[in-house]
Amino acid sequence: MATGDEISNKRIIFRDYISGFPKESDMVPTTDSIKLKVPEGSNSVLLKNLYLSCDPYMRGRMTPSDSYVPAFTPGKPISGYAVSEVIDSGNPNFKKGDYVWGIVGWEQYSLIENPHPMALMKIDYTDVPLSYYTGILGMPGMTAYVGFHVLASPKKGESVYVSAASGAVGQLVGQFAKLMGCYVVGSAGSKEKVDLLKNKFGFDDAFNYKEEHDLAATLKRYFPKGIDIYFENVGGKMLEAVLTNMALHGRISVCGMISQYNLEQPEGVNNLMQLIVKRVRMEGFIVSDHYHLYPKFLEMMKQHFMEGKLVYVEDTVEGLESAPAALIGLFTGRNVGKQVVRVSHE
Repeated sequence: MATGDEISNKRIIFRDYISGFPKESDMVPTTDSIKLKVPEGSNSVLLKNLYLSCDPYMRGRMTPSDSYVPAFTPGKPISGYAVSEVIDSGNPNFKKGDYVWGIVGWEQYSLIENPHPMALMKIDYTDVPLSYYTGILGMPGMTAYVGFHVLASPKKGESVYVSAASGAVGQLVGQFAKLMGCYVVGSAGSKEKVDLLKNKFGFDDAFNYKEEHDLAATLKRYFPKGIDIYFENVGGKMLEAVLTNMALHGRISVCGMISQYNLEQPEGVNNLMQLIVKRVRMEGFIVSDHYHLYPKFLEMMKQHFMEGKLVYVEDTVEGLESAPAALIGLFTGRNVGKQVVRVSHE
């Protein structure tokens, strides 16, 4: 096949803005065509997409709002983090055969014009599966690193609580905390996930939040002396229960609030006074503000991999057409581990 030939390009198009819970029908499979060559004299990169990442923040992009990430455009492809292979390039930073991770459209092939250095990153470390760059070595891994190591200032022996702990970020936060010598408890929404936390990821304990009628009392049972660090992924009633149980001078890294994303009226938190009483520092963050730390993060992760200190679980579905259901499944807890969509084989 000549490099200038046009071939079909399957895509997932965002239908229109929504309220409430997203549906598969909000994301429409279509087929277009694309040339397998960048325009002459351009600074573009042509990518064959291998793995797509499904992430909770993508729900916010389905609504026109003042979110930290631009909303999806109706009639255009869904976009998100992915791992891709460069098949043609007019950009001096990338050459044919390179592997990259960054933001692309949900499609088989993507033409990226004038890629920003922090939006498309070359993959040089390939001693692990390439799919890891959708998770443990990509945005979720960096999120865990920044929220725990950078913002929470952990100390050996401290007590750490992680909500949504079996997900792509939570599973890493718990392991980072154990490597620091902390006591770690996580929560998840099924027995299977709780077993993973305790038996695979090495958490000291874990519980199924769906089986607990009084979250504040549950946390008091696991943290009788209080929570030093809370990695916040859930929000709402969970955050309220945590504030009741924070230790003096505790820290809360606010990564996400998945319990609130599909509510038309978000839940209130009624005990924010606890931030003052217990001198708690609570800080939200956006991982892209910290991508300058990626080289330092990658070196730390390489060392952990070489020493066999990290465990990682992916939940992989096959085919671009499976992506809408996989994304929606995040909000019902269907996935176990990092949700990945394999678009094409390497």
